Amino acid sequence: QVQLVESGGGSVQAGGSLSLSCVASGRPFDTYALGWFRQAPGKERRFVAAISSSGTTIYYAESVKGRFTISRDNAKNTVHLQMNSLKPEDTAVYYCAADPNIATVPYDFYGLGTQVTVSS
Repeated sequence: QVQLVESGGGSVQAGGSLSLSCVASGRPFDTYALGWFRQAPGKERRFVAAISSSGTTIYYAESVKGRFTISRDNAKNTVHLQMNSLKPEDTAVYYCAADPNIATVPYDFYGLGTQVTVSS
C-alpha cells in the first residue's frame, strides 16, 4: 500500500500560480511513477501530469503544457505540481497518484485530493 497526502490547494485569480505537494508513505517511494489527476464538478477524473520513478520521463496533458511543471524529490518522498498562468477551467479537485507503471491508467493509489479554484 501507498498512502498519499496532498496539500497546497486554494483559491487564486486567473493568471495566478499555485504549488501543490504530495507526501507519500508506504512502499519504497522511488519504485513508483507519480502523477496528478483532476476532477471538475460533474466531470470524470482526468490526467494532468506524470513523472517516472527516476524522474527522467515526464508527461503532461495538452491543456497544461507550458503552464504546469511536475517534479519529485525521492529523498523527501514528495512530488510537486507547480501551476502557473492558471485559468478558470483549471478549477478542480487535484489528486496525487502512484503506480509502478507511468503509462497505466487508472493508477493503483490515489490521495484524497485538494481543491483548486481559479476565479476569472
